[in-house]
Amino acid sequence: MQQRGQAAMEFLMTYGWAILVVLIAIGALAYFGVLTPSDFLPRSCTLMPGLDCSEFKVDTTLDQVQLFIRNGLGESIDFSSLNVDTNLDGTGDCTVLDPAAIADGALSPQLNIAGCTIGLAGDRFRGNLVGVYTLSGSTLTHSMSGSLITEVEV
Repeated sequence: MQQRGQAAMEFLMTYGWAILVVLIAIGALAYFGVLTPSDFLPRSCTLMPGLDCSEFKVDTTLDQVQLFIRNGLGESIDFSSLNVDTNLDGTGDCTVLDPAAIADGALSPQLNIAGCTIGLAGDRFRGNLVGVYTLSGSTLTHSMSGSLITEVEV
């Protein structure tokens, strides 16, 4: 009877140590950033349906985010503000220098958003795009949001 108990205890201890080693290995990989999924994500810029980031760049030389927005909402829009929130706290950390009006189906002029905490070339940049716009002929303001994930370029 005692030998069966000893065998069961040795079995549980062996598997217990193996599981502990695996957990420590996973913890070490996570701590050193090997298991950071955002490093493996592709470049992306997503906005609300009807608006498209057709081209974008985060530039360390000019210290700004540059992007073009295509309007597919069916009406012309006029941005009163467009910000990038790099802290992901809901407030814009940097603002577009010249908000633009975009005709239906048209591509905006290059929007330069300055004052962001960008980082160094090669770093991963992540920010939320937050904007306020009006439709043509309307006085009602609408808000839009999106996200921008890319590598910082020179």
